Amino acid sequence: MESAHGSMLLVYALIAIALLILMITRFKIYPFLVLIIVSLLLGLVAGMPMQTIVKSFETGNGNTLGHIAIVVGLGTMLGKMMAESGGAERVATTLINWFGEKHIHWAMMVVAIIVGLPVFFEVGFVLLIPIAFNVAKRTNKSLLLVGLPMVAGLSVVHGLIPPHPAALLAVQAYHADIGKTIAYGLIVGVPCAIVAGPLFALLVSRHIQLPKENALAAQFLAHDANNGNGATANTPKRELPGFGITLATILLPVVLMLVGSWADLVFEPKTLPNDLLRFFGNTDVALLTAVLVSFWTFGASRGFNREQIQKFCGECLAPIAGITLIVGAGGGFGRVLMDSGISKEITNVATAIHLSPLMFGWLVAAMIRLATGSATVAMTTACGIVAPIALAGGVQVKPELMVLATGSGSLIFSHVNDGGFWLIKEYFGMTVGQTFKTWSLLETIISLMGLGLTFALAAVL
Repeated sequence: MESAHGSMLLVYALIAIALLILMITRFKIYPFLVLIIVSLLLGLVAGMPMQTIVKSFETGNGNTLGHIAIVVGLGTMLGKMMAESGGAERVATTLINWFGEKHIHWAMMVVAIIVGLPVFFEVGFVLLIPIAFNVAKRTNKSLLLVGLPMVAGLSVVHGLIPPHPAALLAVQAYHADIGKTIAYGLIVGVPCAIVAGPLFALLVSRHIQLPKENALAAQFLAHDANNGNGATANTPKRELPGFGITLATILLPVVLMLVGSWADLVFEPKTLPNDLLRFFGNTDVALLTAVLVSFWTFGASRGFNREQIQKFCGECLAPIAGITLIVGAGGGFGRVLMDSGISKEITNVATAIHLSPLMFGWLVAAMIRLATGSATVAMTTACGIVAPIALAGGVQVKPELMVLATGSGSLIFSHVNDGGFWLIKEYFGMTVGQTFKTWSLLETIISLMGLGLTFALAAVL
């Protein structure tokens, strides 16, 4: 087959992305399948040799999953152990006591940032929503006032701060330093979470009335009432793990990664202590260490036996299989874009119109996010397109800031093709219109503000 050239490649790429959007939103075809189909078709029309198209897709898929599957699996296990042991509940109740009912929306944002670090947005949301329901009921406040700061915190961690799987992938793609990325991510992310979370929630909860009855909330609250007095269930009221031990377990991987990235400051490179710090600071090893520690802190010391802990680990992996496959397919699509020469064409255009790499990273991620609905897929695929450009362009932009700009873009306007959109709509008991006015707007605030603050950081650094 004749290989396509220049501007035609760009046209094909645009058609491919349009096709992605159409098949996922209009025809409701599962994103995993759509990404495979579109990648193969794109390879064909771009004139890649037939025998290399599938190989190219598999390589991209494998490179992405090789890392992400481990991170997602371990992060989810850590989250599950925290939920089952009551660790999440402990963090929430402690922060409510500290912040007081008046400032509950701040407490929920802090909880979400802490709990959201090791786990996917959806997993973090499912872990925390029972807490939000309980807090809203106990403090007699709108679920929006309690819940929106929570999803803002989760969203910021999801897009900007490693060890979150999506952010970690970007760190790899751009060859960024993980310690610096965490530091810059917090500098940019925390103000975004404050504005899009507590401040926005205070404003919007006055104007939007949620229905009095929320079927989902009723389930969690009823379940809690029974366990609360220990009268109905056979299980006695359980002891929650301590706040300190819970926090230490959740933040352990973050601390290990930070220490690992500072290894050279503490010990001479290529020495045994330096190598050890780097080894334990590796994402996979750091998360594995935290999971093993959690088997004791959240498991054995809370009275769970080996069978129960095994069961928790097995149970929690099923729900994340789908998202993991989609993320891998996103990586495959990115690889086909590279191998077909499309990425190179995009580079040429970006250089020709003198678009700043930060703006370019944000824009590509934003387009893919609007197209596929998944922030993770947006970030994975955008990195595949933008990283070669950022690395080849010789433009002096810090790779850590590229991670933040791409992450910010991946969080833009969440709408009907995003699983998170429906998750939030259902749990909060909102109409589609209300979900647009609250959740979609909140995501857009984070995205635009994240981009602005990243540019500000670039000017200072």
